[in-house]
Amino acid sequence: MKEQLKVIISGGGTGGHIFPAISIANAIKEARPQAEILFVGALGKMEMEKVPAAGYPIKGIPARGLKRPLYSPSNISVALDYLKCKRIAKKIIKEFKPHLVVGVGGYASAAIVGAAAGMGIPVLLQEQNSFAGLVNRKNAKNASKICVAYDGMERFFPAERILNTGNPIRKDIGKATPQQKEEGYRYYNLSPQKKTIFVVGGSLGCRTLNECMKKAIEGKKLFAPESDVQVIWQHGKIYKEEIDAFMKGKKQENIFFSDFIQRMDLAYAVADVVVSRAGAGTISELCVAEKCTVFVPSPVVAEDHQTHNAMALVNKNAAMIIKDAAAKEELIPCLENLLAQPQKIKELEENIAKLAKKDAAATIAQECLKLAKK
Repeated sequence: MKEQLKVIISGGGTGGHIFPAISIANAIKEARPQAEILFVGALGKMEMEKVPAAGYPIKGIPARGLKRPLYSPSNISVALDYLKCKRIAKKIIKEFKPHLVVGVGGYASAAIVGAAAGMGIPVLLQEQNSFAGLVNRKNAKNASKICVAYDGMERFFPAERILNTGNPIRKDIGKATPQQKEEGYRYYNLSPQKKTIFVVGGSLGCRTLNECMKKAIEGKKLFAPESDVQVIWQHGKIYKEEIDAFMKGKKQENIFFSDFIQRMDLAYAVADVVVSRAGAGTISELCVAEKCTVFVPSPVVAEDHQTHNAMALVNKNAAMIIKDAAAKEELIPCLENLLAQPQKIKELEENIAKLAKKDAAATIAQECLKLAKK
């Protein structure tokens, strides 16, 4: 009888790290239902809520990210916290006795991956972005396998350890069926006869995209009730009061707005064009959903990785890009022009579909089992 598989998965700080980690955990459990999985995350960050909600235990460590520039004096205390985290990580590993540690990036994974490598435990890294994060770059020397989602990652990692698996995504995301489209129009109270734009700025929201939407609505053209264009607009929870006040008294026949979209599958299903930030997980979903997309990358993320992510698709004629600083002037005209070119939309859909990797979580789970020898 096989010994029960034990895996630690570490990382977090943002949904872009947490949700792939949960997808990997789910895939391991599908392959080995009796497997024990323990998450390690940063105290006070969203993984401490999202991971238990997904049904997995998590231990928190006082991890903090480095400040930019890296020579900032405040990084002295960050380094001291890292040493404290590494001591806690060693204790967690000794108690849990994992066969494998999976690091998904984010500063919460630095200590646990480093401690595991020092204790002779196999390590697998999963890098979501086309420009590898600092923690995964530093931890690469400790990894037996590095699962990536983009070509050209030899710039950051040893080529012989790289496996291009794609990014794990939610299981309900896929190319829309006619039944899903029909359900989506009903769910969002929109018309099947109109073209639909889906604007999504992430769970917290995006001020730039919200300002673009407000300008378009105030202009009383693109989303006017008599227009043949409608929108699903996720504005983010931190902007809820502001957007509710803005929309009060306005005609809303063509506009569905919410701080959070529960049914992303249905939003993708009815969308003719998606406008989005360029987080790695979102891009992977858009590839699988085969959506024509205009990216407006966040300019404030580490090492401008969202622009790198978006350009990996733009260079293959699989998406369009507008800089954040130019979006308020250029986004709406771009959308009007794009909606007038159904052939261009079809071309972008076909090209983004070629980049989809639909079984990423299962592939990564199998690599985990190989390394753990289970």
